[in-house]
Amino acid sequence: MKLESAIPEWLEKDRTVPAKMPPNFKPAFELYTSRFPKKITDVVMAVIGAQYPSAEMNDGNALKTISSFLAPGTVDPDSCSAFHEVAAVVDNRGFYNVAVFAYWSSTPAYEDWSTKSGFRKWWAEAKPGENPQHGWFLEVFLPTVDRLETVFTTAVPEGASHMRESVSGPIREHVYWGSMRDRFPVSQTDELIGEATKSDLMGSPNDDLGLLQRIRIPGRKNLVVIRSGQDWSAALQEERLLYFTSMQPPLVKGMEYLRDHGDEVGCFSCRFMETVDPITAEGGKDRTFALAYFDDLASLERWSKEHRTHLTIFGEFAKYAKSLGDKMSLSLFHEVLVLKPEQQVFEYIGCHRGTGMLSSL
Repeated sequence: MKLESAIPEWLEKDRTVPAKMPPNFKPAFELYTSRFPKKITDVVMAVIGAQYPSAEMNDGNALKTISSFLAPGTVDPDSCSAFHEVAAVVDNRGFYNVAVFAYWSSTPAYEDWSTKSGFRKWWAEAKPGENPQHGWFLEVFLPTVDRLETVFTTAVPEGASHMRESVSGPIREHVYWGSMRDRFPVSQTDELIGEATKSDLMGSPNDDLGLLQRIRIPGRKNLVVIRSGQDWSAALQEERLLYFTSMQPPLVKGMEYLRDHGDEVGCFSCRFMETVDPITAEGGKDRTFALAYFDDLASLERWSKEHRTHLTIFGEFAKYAKSLGDKMSLSLFHEVLVLKPEQQVFEYIGCHRGTGMLSSL
């Protein structure tokens, strides 16, 4: 099958920034990307969540409150989220974080939903929860489509890909170092250099006691957001065993490194989350993903290419894929955003300092 460019024709430009692809490169296996309709010029990904001191303290009410704004019939169909799901994680401080991940096909649709559903008014007045105590967080990303790239192993849609028009044929920009960058349309004319230094918020609190207030983190130049997921729900017993014994352990170790020591490689935050039931927040769906924020695309590339944790993940996947061949049912995907400062919203109410971009303070 003929290889396609990950960049759709209507976003192709004469390159002023050279591609990273080696001469005459042909990938060893097939990956695909989403093709969005031309009418979609920007998308919105919103992470709306609550943070409890422990999983045992989660009474379900925070999730119920968030979900009520996304319920069918709340707003006109044109303003509804195109897709949303719920995920949860216990972080390295033992706090339980549960969040709705929601997507819209345009910024106006998101803004219209936010106003007409009552979410905007509710969020503006929200305070830390009591009985049980909990915080809130809102992280919103509004990339133009030239600052979004997706890649996956199967045709099953994930995240922003629920808004796609079609699936590409096999793409040529993958498996070589720098292929992620080459998949961004904006990379044709922009080197996507970020801010390597930490942001500074005047009067920022020195301990968690001060975080009962509402804190908004300013956007950063070319901040990178990556959501990278795994779905083994269709795997038979033999493949499940192989996944749990070979693939999952180094994956967990790598995500824990980014979570606990991400500052060494330019990673502000990494949450390795489990997709859960949208009502009960119970797990068991056999789907996980990492949500991570990096200061620069080069930092993410460097960790991927050079750090032992990712090299182990990459090596184990190569062996996993080779041993299963066409029988592999594990579905992998990622979506990566490189954002302008004005395309980011980070706001936290009563959350600890290690939450999301609060760690950048």
